[in-house]
Amino acid sequence: MAGAIIENMSTKKLCIVGAILLIFQIIAFLVGGLIAPSPTTALPYVAIKCIDVQRTHQKVKWFMPWGPNQCEKIRDFDEALSRQIEANAIVFAVHIPLPTKEMSPWFQFMLYILHLDVAFKMNNHIKENAEITLDVSLAYRDDMYSEWKEMAHAIETRKLKCAFPYPKTIENEGRYYNCDVLPFMEIGTVAHKYYLVNIRIPVIEKKGINVGIGEIKDIRLVGIHQNGGFTKVWFAMKTFLTPSIFIIMVWYWRRITMMTRAPVLLEKVIFALGISMTFINIPVEWFSIGFDWTWMLLFADIRQGVFYAMLLSFWIIFCGEHIMDQNNRNRLSGYWKQVGPIAVGSFCLFVFDMCERGVQLKNPFYSIWTTDVGTELAMAFIIVAGICLCLYFLFLCFMVFQVFRNISGKQSSLPAMSKARRLHYEGLIFRFKFLMLISLACAAMTVIFFIVSQVTEGHWKWGDFTVEVNSAFFTGTYGMWNLYVFTLMFLYAPSHKNYGEDQSNGDLGVSGGEELQLTTTITHVDGPTEVYKLSRKNAQE
Repeated sequence: MAGAIIENMSTKKLCIVGAILLIFQIIAFLVGGLIAPSPTTALPYVAIKCIDVQRTHQKVKWFMPWGPNQCEKIRDFDEALSRQIEANAIVFAVHIPLPTKEMSPWFQFMLYILHLDVAFKMNNHIKENAEITLDVSLAYRDDMYSEWKEMAHAIETRKLKCAFPYPKTIENEGRYYNCDVLPFMEIGTVAHKYYLVNIRIPVIEKKGINVGIGEIKDIRLVGIHQNGGFTKVWFAMKTFLTPSIFIIMVWYWRRITMMTRAPVLLEKVIFALGISMTFINIPVEWFSIGFDWTWMLLFADIRQGVFYAMLLSFWIIFCGEHIMDQNNRNRLSGYWKQVGPIAVGSFCLFVFDMCERGVQLKNPFYSIWTTDVGTELAMAFIIVAGICLCLYFLFLCFMVFQVFRNISGKQSSLPAMSKARRLHYEGLIFRFKFLMLISLACAAMTVIFFIVSQVTEGHWKWGDFTVEVNSAFFTGTYGMWNLYVFTLMFLYAPSHKNYGEDQSNGDLGVSGGEELQLTTTITHVDGPTEVYKLSRKNAQE
């Protein structure tokens, strides 16, 4: 009978395949560690204080901090007070990027956080639960001489979370509060060369707007964008891996359709996993170089969500198909308890992402964390998703335990077999356990590499070589899951080796009665692997 390639492959060939995959895995890490630069760059900006003097009847719309058409500036608020300039006439201007630089589509996204320098004053301290209201505008242009074009405008509110580490006395006036950074802006594409941010802090005492927020001395922004060099390496990996996974997926499904039986659930799920991997691999990001597609970050999140949901479902079904009885086997409906938490958790994270990045498609200054209702809603979605993940993990651990218990139970009958047949089935069981452990190792390595990338300084120095740890984490993990899916489709494709009953028994040196003991009511149409049939036989008994 025909089994999967993993069951008809000798240990020597399996080790060769494993060594080749390990070499590709090492290459994936080295590409990120030695070739690619750091994934992101953070640049600090200090807002320039401009004066909206309105000397003419036409109001100036955009205020440039430097250049030929720069605004009239003040050094600090003491100068504004001496010149009797009201707070409402001050505009904080930030030009992105810094002078002599320009932005590039290779940067892929822009994320900005805001930090306020707030000084303590006895007659103007920060009240409890203070909120600051910002009137923000964003403009762009592609050369230094054309007019600015408005990209977005919004009035946003942010909660001030500041602590004063000194006694609030007259002697400590002028010292600064320690304030948390605030989310400011996120854009999913960098389609233009120059950007201009104008920030106003309107004071309306009658409505209590921007009252009791302390004395703001400066506004600082920190801009984070993807490095162009890393983007090129990332695109190259996607371009290389897309045809690789697509070809093996087509080859795998062709082998399935050549069988005389219909595909079983496990084979369909492996094929679906290949489709989801291809979906995440397709380098549509190349189009972001020439098109202003602000939805790319949201689309990337959706693609990752589809893949990970499919991967988690595969692990559940992979285990379940080796322990469930004849009535529940090969039916997706039999896994509703295990797959249900995956669906609920994925839906919660999708809704959360739509509430955040979905809204940012229209208003890049929006953040769901800036209001009490938004924060509670976001935390609710994340908590529900976390609970679903815990339930899934418990289900998975229980099913893995059952699989190994079933196989261990079947191993008790192996000593009664002839030596050749015992060695045959011991090899099958070893290969199955090996693949289970590889799955666990891939999941563990993803978590470990993520933790390492968070706690290290970002690069390691080995002699003359500098290893970018964060880049190695991204490229290595991405390559690892591609290799994992590639290996699944290759090893679990139907083997071309078909054995007749007499030939099979002769090769293994067993009698007809021994063959009958192990394969009663089990035929080649029931499943893709012999371990699959062995475990089902044990479940039936």
